[in-house]
Amino acid sequence: MLNHELAWLIPALLSALFAALTAIFSKLGVAEVNSNLATAIRTVIILAIAWGIVIREGNLQQVLHIPQKALIFLVGSGIATGLSWIFYFRALQLGTTGSVVAIDKSSLVWVILFAHFFLGEPLTLKIFLGVLLIIVGTLVVVL
Repeated sequence: MLNHELAWLIPALLSALFAALTAIFSKLGVAEVNSNLATAIRTVIILAIAWGIVIREGNLQQVLHIPQKALIFLVGSGIATGLSWIFYFRALQLGTTGSVVAIDKSSLVWVILFAHFFLGEPLTLKIFLGVLLIIVGTLVVVL
């Protein structure tokens, strides 16, 4: 059993695996479909899965007790996710999967910078060097 400090590792690895499958399935699915329609179809599937899990776990009643601040941030997250998916599917339609995914995954650079400036998370030399490597790696894949 993983200790508590590493409990995040298996879900993170599974997330990466499913993100990779998402890219491949999305590229194949968007080949002959309008990218916005493809996003809508994908969203309905995700909606059904997410609400199914909430209902199965018996957490539906918690919807009425979500703090307003949390709800505002969740709505913002939903808007950002929707826009990200719309642009991602359009980019997949127009570009190569590797290039699109490389640029999409370079969002880690933005996450680290936003987390530093808005959440006060540390930006150490190690993290800074990692960000530079991500930028260089993205450029190598794309150019």
